[in-house]
Amino acid sequence: MVSANDDVPIDYIINFVKGKGTWILKQLNYFIKTLPEQHSNKEYVNGESFKYLGKQYRLKVYESKNESVKYYRGFIEMYIKDKTDIKRKETLIQNWFKERRKIVFQETLKKVFPLLEKYGIKKPAIDIRMMKARWGSCVKEKQIILLNSELIKAPKYCIQYVILHELIHFKYDNHYADFNELLTTLMPDWKKRKAVLDEEVVRDL
Repeated sequence: MVSANDDVPIDYIINFVKGKGTWILKQLNYFIKTLPEQHSNKEYVNGESFKYLGKQYRLKVYESKNESVKYYRGFIEMYIKDKTDIKRKETLIQNWFKERRKIVFQETLKKVFPLLEKYGIKKPAIDIRMMKARWGSCVKEKQIILLNSELIKAPKYCIQYVILHELIHFKYDNHYADFNELLTTLMPDWKKRKAVLDEEVVRDL
């Protein structure tokens, strides 16, 4: 699906999509094929690697009456009653990531939003879901920013870029000169952050 202003010539849209063809195929190939396969291969055992905020954390599993998950000095530590219960281990990890997404994304929005406040943009709500081909999306009519759940694996500066990008869409629907000019003004190094997100983060997930 391509979103464009009614005044944009169809030839321009076609050429634009063709110009982005390599990138589009690369993203679709990752999100559709690689990602679901990776999730299914997790065993939740000692030494298994999980990515969080741009860094790899090794898993340590301990038997304990009090179940919890935390990260500490390069490790994600899981405390569980039955170390052989894979389903329960998966639930604990998923719940931990779910909670970390809420906290990190809200903290990032709180940090980035003041940059847009003077442009008359209202602070949106955040919704988190799995998305196959994008990191974020602006739902203007509902005053919501959708964020890909996998974004929690990216460095914080990449998350800041995604949220700022979507905030600017509340002012500009497209990616024309005005959008890019404001993005560059507010975040001069956004292209570097985007490159890390689209290349290094996707590759290492």
